[in-house]
Amino acid sequence: MDSRRCAFRAATIAFFLGGLWIGIPFPSAKESPGLVGIAPERVADYVHAVLEADRSIYTTQVVNRMQEKGIVAAAEHWEQDNALPLPAQFLQHSGRLVAESGRGIRYRLIGLSPIYQRNAPATEFERKALTELQRKPDRPVTGIVSSGKKQYFQAIYSDRAVSSACVACHNSHPLSPKQDFKLNDVMGGIAITIPLE
Repeated sequence: MDSRRCAFRAATIAFFLGGLWIGIPFPSAKESPGLVGIAPERVADYVHAVLEADRSIYTTQVVNRMQEKGIVAAAEHWEQDNALPLPAQFLQHSGRLVAESGRGIRYRLIGLSPIYQRNAPATEFERKALTELQRKPDRPVTGIVSSGKKQYFQAIYSDRAVSSACVACHNSHPLSPKQDFKLNDVMGGIAITIPLE
């Protein structure tokens, strides 16, 4: 009996892998309503990983390199100054483009001591999440939030001062309410919002 069971399992696995190998179409989630999609926590983690990678590459390989070589600097008023956007502005502008795409997903930078009020927490959930991230910055704070009749999954990840440019900008900006940041301090958070259908 055990050898039959093993043979059946082996045949099933071979069929499945063979189907993948030769391209036999398997039913999609739309065709099979019983299949479950990706959990919103995992989607948020994927989005956050891409944002972190993009921002890190932009900061180290574009901004820092261009400034070190004296080619072009990053500046807050980059459009008027013919400069590069600051890393935070890079993330904010890409977030606006994603929001305008109509897919429903959004991300933005928020903080308890933002330079501009538009980056302050918009809800009590965001405020509490930022407070929690000051104590435990290694895992996101997540929850379900509502806007009108729609529900959204929201994940807020800590946003650390990863470069000296972040620290220098916040500590020297005349509108900054906090001017004693150090490298690797939690400066705020990245809020990722995903619609739930």
